[in-house]
Amino acid sequence: MARRRVADQTLVFLMLTYIVYMSALVICGFGLWFGVFRGPDSFALTVVPALFGLTVIVVGLLCSAIPTDLQRRLDGYAQRSGRVGRIAQRLANGPAAVSAGIRGAWVHVRQGDPALLGSIAYWAFNIMVLWAAFHAFGGAPPGAVLVLGYFVGMLGNLLPLPGGIGGVDGGMIGAFAAYGVDIGTATVAVLVYRAFAFWLPTIPGAIAYFQLRHTVQRWRDERRQQRAAELAAATA
Repeated sequence: MARRRVADQTLVFLMLTYIVYMSALVICGFGLWFGVFRGPDSFALTVVPALFGLTVIVVGLLCSAIPTDLQRRLDGYAQRSGRVGRIAQRLANGPAAVSAGIRGAWVHVRQGDPALLGSIAYWAFNIMVLWAAFHAFGGAPPGAVLVLGYFVGMLGNLLPLPGGIGGVDGGMIGAFAAYGVDIGTATVAVLVYRAFAFWLPTIPGAIAYFQLRHTVQRWRDERRQQRAAELAAATA
């Protein structure tokens, strides 16, 4: 596949995945604050995460107004401005790609693509694993608290740690403790959740990765053989 197509489709995937994340922050955060859901109504624990999610959504919508060919439109400026213009042109590729990703995601939403249910299912099944872990060690917190604590804790992925190892675990435990969940129960539940949802899939994932490397190498060998055969046929 062409690199640009891979990049565009990956961005569409990320947009469709994380819009569920941000929407959950908004719904559960404001829901707890206004008393729609059962749980704490502290401003810092409810409204702040909700405003964060809402800000990300609004910024994303604004980015969709950026032309997807912004880099090409800066050709003239890059030629006139020398090195500064060329740097600006390269930097423009980022927001243009984000805009293309958001527009591509919106096409799927507008068409009612049933595959969109996968975005919800991905997060829902993860949270259900965490819910089961809590029940195994004393009981889960209210639904909105479970969802909000999960997503607030997932912000630990922003820490510069490989795979979010340690950051997500600590973030979730700290988030649930802040929401009034017993820290001992939260610690063991989060660690069990991470074992099932993160560590166990790593094993078949690593095996599949090395198998894929062999497969890709076989594809390359087949393409080289095909080109050699075509060249031999053309010169015969």
